[in-house]
Amino acid sequence: RQAPDAGFSSVMYDAARLPYADNLAATKAAVDWAHAQGLWIEAELGRLGGKNGEPPLDAHAPGARTDPTEAHAFVTDSGVDALAVAVGSSHAMTTRTATLDHDLLKRLAATLDVPLVLHGSSGVPDDELTAAVAGGIAKVNVGTALNIAMTGAIREFLAAHPEAVDSRKYLSVGREAMVRAVADIIGVLRAP
Repeated sequence: RQAPDAGFSSVMYDAARLPYADNLAATKAAVDWAHAQGLWIEAELGRLGGKNGEPPLDAHAPGARTDPTEAHAFVTDSGVDALAVAVGSSHAMTTRTATLDHDLLKRLAATLDVPLVLHGSSGVPDDELTAAVAGGIAKVNVGTALNIAMTGAIREFLAAHPEAVDSRKYLSVGREAMVRAVADIIGVLRAP
Protein backbone atom coordinates (compact mmCIF):
# COMPACT_ATOMS: atom_id res chain seq x y z
CA ARG A 1 0.00 0.00 0.00
CA GLN A 2 3.03 2.27 0.20
CA ALA A 3 3.92 1.76 -3.47
CA PRO A 4 2.04 4.73 -5.00
CA ASP A 5 3.47 7.23 -2.52
CA ALA A 6 6.95 5.80 -3.08
CA GLY A 7 6.67 6.41 -6.84
CA PHE A 8 6.22 2.82 -7.97
CA SER A 9 4.07 2.08 -11.01
CA SER A 10 3.65 -1.66 -10.41
CA VAL A 11 3.46 -4.16 -7.59
CA MET A 12 3.74 -7.90 -7.12
CA TYR A 13 0.99 -9.40 -5.00
CA ASP A 14 1.54 -13.00 -3.94
CA ALA A 15 -1.20 -15.03 -2.29
CA ALA A 16 -0.23 -18.26 -4.10
CA ARG A 17 0.33 -20.04 -0.79
CA LEU A 18 -3.42 -19.89 -0.21
CA PRO A 19 -5.96 -22.35 -1.61
CA TYR A 20 -7.17 -21.27 -5.07
CA ALA A 21 -10.44 -19.60 -3.96
CA ASP A 22 -8.70 -17.64 -1.22
CA ASN A 23 -5.83 -16.67 -3.56
CA LEU A 24 -8.37 -15.43 -6.10
CA ALA A 25 -10.36 -13.42 -3.55
CA ALA A 26 -7.27 -11.83 -2.01
CA THR A 27 -5.74 -11.10 -5.41
CA LYS A 28 -8.97 -9.60 -6.75
CA ALA A 29 -9.13 -7.27 -3.74
CA ALA A 30 -5.49 -6.29 -4.30
CA VAL A 31 -6.12 -5.70 -8.02
CA ASP A 32 -9.15 -3.51 -7.32
CA TRP A 33 -7.13 -1.42 -4.87
CA ALA A 34 -4.02 -1.27 -7.09
CA HIS A 35 -5.93 -0.28 -10.22
CA ALA A 36 -7.70 2.48 -8.27
CA GLN A 37 -4.21 3.79 -7.46
CA GLY A 38 -3.08 3.55 -11.09
CA LEU A 39 -0.78 0.60 -10.38
CA TRP A 40 -0.09 -2.34 -12.66
CA ILE A 41 -0.26 -5.59 -10.67
CA GLU A 42 1.40 -8.99 -11.03
CA ALA A 43 0.19 -12.10 -9.19
CA GLU A 44 1.35 -15.71 -8.89
CA LEU A 45 -0.50 -18.95 -9.53
CA GLY A 46 0.94 -22.36 -8.78
CA ARG A 47 3.56 -23.18 -6.18
CA LEU A 48 7.21 -22.64 -6.93
CA GLY A 49 8.51 -23.52 -3.49
CA GLY A 50 11.71 -22.12 -2.06
CA LYS A 51 10.04 -19.20 -0.25
CA ASN A 52 10.82 -18.49 3.38
CA GLY A 53 13.30 -21.36 3.53
CA GLU A 54 10.88 -24.04 2.31
CA PRO A 55 12.35 -26.61 -0.10
CA PRO A 56 11.53 -26.54 -3.81
CA LEU A 57 8.55 -28.66 -4.80
CA ASP A 58 9.00 -31.89 -6.65
CA ALA A 59 8.05 -31.46 -10.31
CA HIS A 60 5.14 -33.85 -9.85
CA ALA A 61 3.84 -32.54 -6.50
CA PRO A 62 0.20 -31.41 -6.47
CA GLY A 63 0.02 -27.73 -7.33
CA ALA A 64 3.63 -27.58 -8.45
CA ARG A 65 2.61 -26.41 -11.93
CA THR A 66 0.20 -23.74 -13.13
CA ASP A 67 -2.82 -25.24 -14.83
CA PRO A 68 -3.72 -23.32 -18.05
CA THR A 69 -7.49 -23.58 -17.57
CA GLU A 70 -7.25 -22.47 -13.96
CA ALA A 71 -4.84 -19.68 -14.96
CA HIS A 72 -7.28 -18.37 -17.57
CA ALA A 73 -10.09 -18.24 -15.02
CA PHE A 74 -7.77 -16.64 -12.44
CA VAL A 75 -6.61 -13.89 -14.81
CA THR A 76 -10.16 -13.25 -16.04
CA ASP A 77 -11.70 -13.20 -12.57
CA SER A 78 -8.93 -11.27 -10.80
CA GLY A 79 -8.04 -8.75 -13.50
CA VAL A 80 -4.27 -9.04 -12.92
CA ASP A 81 -1.98 -7.36 -15.43
CA ALA A 82 0.70 -10.10 -15.41
CA LEU A 83 0.91 -13.63 -14.06
CA ALA A 84 3.87 -15.45 -12.55
CA VAL A 85 3.54 -19.09 -13.55
CA ALA A 86 4.98 -22.26 -12.07
CA VAL A 87 6.68 -24.18 -14.88
CA GLY A 88 9.65 -25.79 -13.13
CA SER A 89 11.67 -23.08 -11.40
CA SER A 90 11.85 -22.44 -7.66
CA HIS A 91 12.53 -19.39 -5.54
CA ALA A 92 15.96 -18.94 -3.95
CA MET A 93 17.82 -21.56 -6.00
CA THR A 94 21.59 -21.16 -5.66
CA THR A 95 22.37 -23.67 -8.41
CA ARG A 96 21.22 -23.32 -12.01
CA THR A 97 19.72 -26.77 -12.38
CA ALA A 98 16.01 -26.11 -13.00
CA THR A 99 14.42 -27.75 -16.01
CA LEU A 100 11.39 -25.90 -17.31
CA ASP A 101 8.24 -27.46 -18.70
CA HIS A 102 8.27 -25.73 -22.10
CA ASP A 103 5.16 -27.56 -23.32
CA LEU A 104 3.22 -26.20 -20.35
CA LEU A 105 4.65 -22.72 -20.94
CA LYS A 106 3.51 -22.90 -24.57
CA ARG A 107 -0.02 -23.82 -23.45
CA LEU A 108 -0.07 -21.02 -20.88
CA ALA A 109 1.13 -18.46 -23.45
CA ALA A 110 -1.58 -19.58 -25.87
CA THR A 111 -4.27 -19.45 -23.18
CA LEU A 112 -3.48 -16.16 -21.45
CA ASP A 113 -3.51 -12.61 -22.77
CA VAL A 114 -1.31 -11.08 -20.05
CA PRO A 115 2.49 -11.05 -19.81
CA LEU A 116 3.90 -14.18 -18.18
CA VAL A 117 6.52 -13.96 -15.45
CA LEU A 118 9.12 -16.52 -14.39
CA HIS A 119 9.96 -16.38 -10.70
CA GLY A 120 13.00 -18.31 -9.55
CA SER A 121 14.91 -17.54 -12.74
CA SER A 122 18.23 -17.53 -10.85
CA GLY A 123 18.05 -21.33 -10.82
CA VAL A 124 17.41 -21.63 -14.57
CA PRO A 125 20.34 -22.33 -16.96
CA ASP A 126 20.97 -19.89 -19.82
CA ASP A 127 19.57 -22.13 -22.56
CA GLU A 128 16.40 -22.73 -20.55
CA LEU A 129 15.97 -18.97 -19.96
CA THR A 130 16.41 -18.24 -23.65
CA ALA A 131 13.82 -20.87 -24.53
CA ALA A 132 11.45 -19.55 -21.85
CA VAL A 133 11.57 -16.03 -23.30
CA ALA A 134 11.03 -17.44 -26.79
CA GLY A 135 8.12 -19.45 -25.38
CA GLY A 136 6.27 -16.50 -23.86
CA ILE A 137 7.98 -15.34 -20.67
CA ALA A 138 8.02 -11.52 -20.64
CA LYS A 139 9.68 -10.92 -17.25
CA VAL A 140 12.24 -12.90 -15.28
CA ASN A 141 13.05 -12.49 -11.59
CA VAL A 142 16.69 -13.08 -10.70
CA GLY A 143 17.11 -11.74 -7.16
CA THR A 144 19.08 -14.73 -5.89
CA ALA A 145 21.58 -14.47 -8.77
CA LEU A 146 22.21 -10.86 -7.78
CA ASN A 147 22.57 -11.81 -4.12
CA ILE A 148 25.08 -14.51 -5.06
CA ALA A 149 27.12 -12.08 -7.19
CA MET A 150 27.21 -9.41 -4.50
CA THR A 151 27.91 -11.76 -1.60
CA GLY A 152 30.65 -13.61 -3.50
CA ALA A 153 32.41 -10.39 -4.46
CA ILE A 154 32.26 -9.06 -0.91
CA ARG A 155 33.56 -12.33 0.53
CA GLU A 156 36.43 -12.33 -1.96
CA PHE A 157 37.29 -8.70 -1.18
CA LEU A 158 37.22 -9.26 2.60
CA ALA A 159 39.34 -12.41 2.31
CA ALA A 160 41.95 -10.45 0.31
CA HIS A 161 41.70 -7.42 2.64
CA PRO A 162 41.06 -8.72 6.17
CA GLU A 163 41.90 -5.29 7.58
CA ALA A 164 39.07 -3.62 5.62
CA VAL A 165 36.45 -1.86 7.72
CA ASP A 166 35.13 0.75 5.28
CA SER A 167 31.91 -0.72 3.96
CA ARG A 168 31.90 1.68 1.01
CA LYS A 169 34.86 -0.20 -0.46
CA TYR A 170 33.46 -3.70 -0.25
CA LEU A 171 29.89 -2.68 -1.02
CA SER A 172 31.07 -0.97 -4.21
CA VAL A 173 32.80 -4.20 -5.23
CA GLY A 174 29.54 -6.05 -4.53
CA ARG A 175 27.49 -3.56 -6.56
CA GLU A 176 29.91 -3.87 -9.49
CA ALA A 177 29.52 -7.65 -9.38
CA MET A 178 25.73 -7.23 -9.46
CA VAL A 179 26.01 -4.94 -12.49
CA ARG A 180 28.04 -7.60 -14.31
CA ALA A 181 25.48 -10.25 -13.36
CA VAL A 182 22.63 -8.10 -14.70
CA ALA A 183 24.54 -7.46 -17.94
CA ASP A 184 25.15 -11.20 -18.34
CA ILE A 185 21.48 -12.01 -17.77
CA ILE A 186 20.34 -9.32 -20.21
CA GLY A 187 22.73 -10.79 -22.78
CA VAL A 188 21.17 -14.23 -22.29
CA LEU A 189 17.64 -12.86 -22.58
CA ARG A 190 18.51 -11.00 -25.78
CA ALA A 191 20.01 -14.10 -27.39
CA PRO A 192 18.22 -15.25 -30.54
